[in-house]
Amino acid sequence: MTRWKPQQRACAAAAAAFALLGTAACGDDDGGSDGGPYGTDPTSESASESPSETPAADTAALATATDDDHGEFLVDNDGFTLYLFTPDTEGESTCYDACATAWPPLLTDSADVGSAGAVDTSLIGTVERTDGTTQVTYNGWPLYYYADDDSPGETDGQGLQSVWYLVAPGGDANKQDG
Repeated sequence: MTRWKPQQRACAAAAAAFALLGTAACGDDDGGSDGGPYGTDPTSESASESPSETPAADTAALATATDDDHGEFLVDNDGFTLYLFTPDTEGESTCYDACATAWPPLLTDSADVGSAGAVDTSLIGTVERTDGTTQVTYNGWPLYYYADDDSPGETDGQGLQSVWYLVAPGGDANKQDG
């Protein structure tokens, strides 16, 4: 799986800022305490930067990481934390547009997703998104990054809006909060 190059990041940041401005102009605010409808403050600098923007689709791989606050959870092959979105229905992503800017989906070009650690390969799957890309699923849950996770292993998206959670190796939401 490849990450975007600096010039692609700049374009993505500009597009994200533009999308967030459009969302703000349309009054799409849930009044939540995290500043925006998806757990990011659209006025913050970090909301327009995404260390794990939707990568150019390639073959994805899942692994596990562990920390003292959250126990064991899924990460990608680069160690970036993966999340599930509880409003998603099994096998179907409901996170698009501004949501997908704040929570980029884990995409792949192949249904053959790699694994390491405590990942249960029988729980790995894929789903076609409405834009025709293929998103990786685990136990039926579409997987996402959080744009404000700047480094591998960061878990800043855990519990946001009470709908975004780390993914436990067993395939359910990991709601541990140190």
